[in-house]
This record gives sequence, C-alpha cells and structure tokens, in this order.
Amino acid sequence: MTKLDLKALITAVADKVAAHAEELTALDQAIGDGDHGLNMKRGFEAVRADADQIAAKPLPEALKAIGTKLVMTVGGASGPLFGTMFLALGKELPAELDRAGFATAFGKAIEAVAARGKSEVGQKTMLDVLYPVQATMAAGASGVEIVAAADAAAEKTVPMKASRGRASFLGDRSIDHMDPGARSVALLVRAVVETAGEDA
Repeated sequence: MTKLDLKALITAVADKVAAHAEELTALDQAIGDGDHGLNMKRGFEAVRADADQIAAKPLPEALKAIGTKLVMTVGGASGPLFGTMFLALGKELPAELDRAGFATAFGKAIEAVAARGKSEVGQKTMLDVLYPVQATMAAGASGVEIVAAADAAAEKTVPMKASRGRASFLGDRSIDHMDPGARSVALLVRAVVETAGEDA
C-alpha cells in the first residue's frame, strides 16, 4: 500500500473515466440529468492536472487533496459524494497502513458517503457498489475478485427502483437502468486494481 505510484493511479483513473464518459452520460440521460459522465471527466481531469503536486504528499494528505478537488470541480450531486469518499478515506487511514487497515478506513469512508447522501444500500446509488467492494476487500479477496464484485454489484442496480437522488423522481421508470454512480465506482475500482496490481 505504501509503495503505490499515486501519479500512475491518478492517470489511470482519469483515463478510465474519460474513456467511459459517454457511457456514463448515456446512463445518466436515462434516469438523471445527463451530465454525470461530463462531470466525472471534468473532475478527474482536474485531479490529473495537479497529479505531480498531489503525488508528492503523504497518502492521507494526497487523498484529501483529491477529495477537495473533486468537490470543487465535479459538480452536481456526485461532487460532494465522491469528494467525501476521498476526504474521509484520507482522514481515516491508519499510520501503519496495510490492506486490512485500508479496508477498515474504506468502510468508514463509505459510512461518510452514506451520511452525506442520506442514503443506504438498496436505493440504487453508488453505495450499492461501495459496500460489496469493501466487504470483498475486507475478506482478503484478490484484485480480480474485487473487480468482479464491483461489476456484479453495478449490474444488480439495473432491476432496482431508485429511492434516492434524481432517479427516484422517475419511480418505476428508473427500473431496468444501471445507476451511473454505481457504474462510476466500478470503473474506479477496475482502474485502481489494474494499475496497482499486487501492491493494492
């Protein structure tokens, strides 16, 4: 964990979001404002632009810097939620960082996201991917298994009826569409695992 190349991770995540921005936009056009892909791309491009300065910081401070940047640049509902995840993760990381400690800190960061969004599992939000990913990570799963858990959890949002966020206004019409926030989390997880490999 402590040997991660943070600049490479930032670049990989920004590349992944940019490559899937149109997909995220299409998902959001179905059940939201239609701006999720553009907003996420803008936010992570802003993080990429500051990658050198961010990567030079200790990991907790770097994560807080990423969170702050996302809050300032993503916009919409996603900015505060994704920003909170990174801010809280930076705050909760233990001094002696290992995989178990990271999983615990990640769990606390997810709780912060839930509190910020006043939401819970089963409401067709990013939490429906975050919680399964954290549980899989805490169980000691491999990177491949964690990515598979993220993808499967995102797929499980398709038949859900949204009860939080803008999609909740659609009622039954939100069914049969993947939640764009959930898909974004799955993409971030994949980018991190693909880049970090055995160091994750």
